[in-house]
Amino acid sequence: MDEEMITACEEDGTPIGIATREEIHKKGLWHETFHCWIVEIEDGTPYIHLQLRSPDKKDFPDLLDISAAGHILAHESIMDGVREIEEELGIEVKFEELISLGIIKDQLTLQTFKDNERCHVYLYKTVRDLDETYRFQKEEVAGMFKFNFQDFADLCIGAKERIDSAGELAAAKTPSKRSVALADFVPHGKPYLEQVVRGIQKELGGNKGNLFDR
Repeated sequence: MDEEMITACEEDGTPIGIATREEIHKKGLWHETFHCWIVEIEDGTPYIHLQLRSPDKKDFPDLLDISAAGHILAHESIMDGVREIEEELGIEVKFEELISLGIIKDQLTLQTFKDNERCHVYLYKTVRDLDETYRFQKEEVAGMFKFNFQDFADLCIGAKERIDSAGELAAAKTPSKRSVALADFVPHGKPYLEQVVRGIQKELGGNKGNLFDR
């Protein structure tokens, strides 16, 4: 398998060259990524779908994460990032169906891993029942759990320490529920998560008041 080549850039997005994914993360070079958060509206209540990463993933195995996400390769445009949804989840979504939440920076630093991302963040808001539609890329995705969006937002801003899922989607056996804390998620920066939930709340109409006025 050919190694992924990614465009490195300045923090403001100015391209500075092309590097391998390994080099990007080793040197902590800024780069562009595609993030899509899926929110299903069920009987008027928004539920956010969170991916469970495969146990075989090199980075952050068995942790919950963004519905679908990936790197923008050197030869790709931001619009090409929509391929991640079909590749990882098996559902076809057109770029025009996505709602842009803007570019949100996210920084993760581990002992041998430094990730500086300019995340092009999108919301896919749908009334589709995706439970039987998901077809996961097993190398990437182990499952999908849905959470009441209000609960997820409360967890992100520190208003709750744990939340319960509303169930597992496309489960091979009996659907299971999970009680999770932030430690069960890929460790995205708090500013990133706060901007994401604020953006989603705005697109949902700001129902139930402002999450940040608590």
